[in-house]
Amino acid sequence: MSARYQLSGTTAVEISAGIESGIRTGALSPGAALPPVRALAADLGVSPATVARAYQELRQRGLLVTAGRHGTRVRPRPPVAARRSALRPPPLPGARDLSRGDPDHRLLPPLGPHLAALAADGGPSVSYSDAGVLPELAEVARARLAADGVPAGELTLAGGALDGIERLLGAHLRPGDAVAVEDPGWANLLDLVAALGLRPIGVPVDDEGPLVAGVAAALAAGARALVVTSRAQNPTGSAVSAGRAEALRALLAGRRDLLLIEDDHAAELARVPLHPLAGATASWAFLRSVSKPFGPDLRLAVLVGDETTVARVAGRTRVGAGWVSTVLQRLVLALWRDPAVDELVRRAAQSYEQRRDGLLTALAEHGLPAHGRSGINVWLPVPDETSAVTALRDAGWAVAPGALYRIAAPPAVRVTVSSLDIDDLAPLAAALAHAANPTPPPGFPT
Repeated sequence: MSARYQLSGTTAVEISAGIESGIRTGALSPGAALPPVRALAADLGVSPATVARAYQELRQRGLLVTAGRHGTRVRPRPPVAARRSALRPPPLPGARDLSRGDPDHRLLPPLGPHLAALAADGGPSVSYSDAGVLPELAEVARARLAADGVPAGELTLAGGALDGIERLLGAHLRPGDAVAVEDPGWANLLDLVAALGLRPIGVPVDDEGPLVAGVAAALAAGARALVVTSRAQNPTGSAVSAGRAEALRALLAGRRDLLLIEDDHAAELARVPLHPLAGATASWAFLRSVSKPFGPDLRLAVLVGDETTVARVAGRTRVGAGWVSTVLQRLVLALWRDPAVDELVRRAAQSYEQRRDGLLTALAEHGLPAHGRSGINVWLPVPDETSAVTALRDAGWAVAPGALYRIAAPPAVRVTVSSLDIDDLAPLAAALAHAANPTPPPGFPT
């Protein structure tokens, strides 16, 4: 904890408010350690139970995390808006930033022509009473999902994959319920689970998706929901194979006490076949967003599932945000219908695959086994994340530390390939090899 920020308060409410204020202002940075309960209680002149309640309330809201022997710390990305000065600092001047996980802006389809066409077309104004999912968009979405073997009867929309997952979890679970999530897995999802007051159970993954034994263990531990990334898993690039899908479907068949959520965020960018689990359980949902292939600012995801689940999500949306903008829906529909956009997305997927596979090959030549079966990321196990990230920073490369994505998985770093050129692969692989296996200083035993 920063020596400049002093905690205060005589009640649990005052103590928790002071900690939240420190996080919001940046005085308590992500990962900052808080005093042990008894030590802070002695400093403030209150009972340990009072401090424990304050910490518990902040943990339930996803601001703090208990890290075993490392004590209580601020979460890496707590769900409270911080001042801009407290946000993640940019990479060092001149460094290549491979940490953000964004698609290559050079390969995104231009939106200008389609926006101009929408503006010229105008169309009738949408009223509060008749807004919702455009029938023509639903028809095209169902056809695209059916082509990949996804049953698409009941359908609604969400404002992106994470928004859809949040609505699904809120429709079926309550604070304190357990959710089975991939480990390592999507950092945003781990943060969301914490913010909702849910309890994550990590499920190990390999290149073919979640391990069957890990899912079985999570079910035995009381998981009420399971979130699976179909393809281009973030951060490892895993994709559910046909064999893994068959085994998981057999394990999950007929479960009436489990919500199954599948996230196919990469959609058209994935160069591996889709093997959906949809329908394996009584309660299920399949999400496909448009942000990765068409641009991060397009906040729309198609959500299909069983009748009850989709009705709950659509009903909750109706009394909240109301609907996903029909202007955005019309824009996405125009992109889907444009053969030139299809070709651009196909070329983008091919380019990502070439860069990802090229980096994996270059790392293998250095004796480094890494993972990246699909998508835009490569996951490289390392002995120590801090030293690896520091060494890469000093060499001019910024990567994401694996701690953002892990629950109990071993250390690693995530490298996003979307901004790389082919000529970058060899020097990057050499820098990664040095960072993963640093040469000890002279005089140290080897």
